Amino acid sequence: MNKKILNLAIPNVISNLSVPLLGVVDTALVGHLDEVYYLGALAVGGMIFNFLFWGFGFLRMGTTGLTAQEYGKRNRHGIMMMLARVQLVALVIGILILILKQPISDLSFQIIESGAEVELYTLVYFDIRIYTAPAVLALYGLNGWFLGMQNAKYPMIITIALNLLNIVLNVWFIYGLDMHVDGVAYGTLISTYLALALAIALFLIRYRRYFTHFVMDELLNAGEIRQFFSVNRDIFIRTLCLIFTFSFFTAKSAEQGDLILAANTILLQLWMVASYGIDGFAYAAESMVGRFKGAKDLPLLKKAVYYNLAWGLSIGVAGSIVYGLFDDQILAIFTDKQNVIDLALSVIFWTVLAPFISSVCYILDGVFIGATATGPMRNTMLVSTFLFFLPVYYIGTIYLGVHGLWLAMVLFMAVRGVALAFYLPRAVFKVKIRP
Repeated sequence: MNKKILNLAIPNVISNLSVPLLGVVDTALVGHLDEVYYLGALAVGGMIFNFLFWGFGFLRMGTTGLTAQEYGKRNRHGIMMMLARVQLVALVIGILILILKQPISDLSFQIIESGAEVELYTLVYFDIRIYTAPAVLALYGLNGWFLGMQNAKYPMIITIALNLLNIVLNVWFIYGLDMHVDGVAYGTLISTYLALALAIALFLIRYRRYFTHFVMDELLNAGEIRQFFSVNRDIFIRTLCLIFTFSFFTAKSAEQGDLILAANTILLQLWMVASYGIDGFAYAAESMVGRFKGAKDLPLLKKAVYYNLAWGLSIGVAGSIVYGLFDDQILAIFTDKQNVIDLALSVIFWTVLAPFISSVCYILDGVFIGATATGPMRNTMLVSTFLFFLPVYYIGTIYLGVHGLWLAMVLFMAVRGVALAFYLPRAVFKVKIRP
């Protein structure tokens, strides 16, 4: 079992860590420019696109679970039709985002309060990066499908290529062409479409034969479409809550000034680094749980859950230790501004706790996605967001200041893990919990 997990998890860990690596490089590049408002603009712009794109993360997550279950049943027709449907949905949503570009921009800047310079350069970033939408969503669907096919190597190749291209282009645009946040946006735009071309090429190389199982008349099959959107509706609501929480955090940081926004942006990058490392095992759980559920093999399903949990907790503990021991050195990578470093050090305690506390909910998210038990995911996220995160923020900041904001975030993660663990026996293992 450990070998199967590592075969799936290691490529996922490598590809996932390349994602925050891009964020680290972008933050470091912009953080060393002359003005701190460039870093604020990157943070706010990133928040807008996190909200916009993460909201459609179901195109990856739902596709992985449903495809893995068809894989477990050895149903090639169902496998191919799943890919066709998710790509159709991705294309339609991508086009709608471009059509609604101006209303999305107007709404975003009405919600987010920031300084005039931050808003100006955020708009520059937004107007360029918005055109990545169709490619980003198509990649969500393709990567989710590859993972459902128990193939973690292709998403790794695609993600690493995407982020390396992005880093190279961003360095060139900023240092070679003397650009700022516009250079970061153009780098993302170009690298995203090149990564999509690579993903299509990889699909054709290995899975071309699945085209013979495509049936046009069944593309819009009512029953299959209903199941697809039932699963993805719950994931969508769950993801919106997650995005809301991180976006709320960034927006409240921005209200407290450019200095706090800059420090909190750096610390959130450290949260992302840890989460993407742990998520490698969450993705492995998605693939394995979906496969064993499709094959109706309950013993292997349980084994996959517990082993992935053990791996996730181990990575979380290791991350907390590293952040605790090397906090000064890590922060110096992101910025050379001592006032930003000093502020970040005053609240880094919460970031040290984060990998260990968050590891349970990250892995269990993967378990529930693989089992397509999405109702409990939705419910636990709603409870964690509106009954814990927001009340703790509003009460905590009165007495603890900026520490109250971080306390709310850590508690949000802890409650998610506890609540999902409560649901696990009856929602995934289908065992009734005795009163």
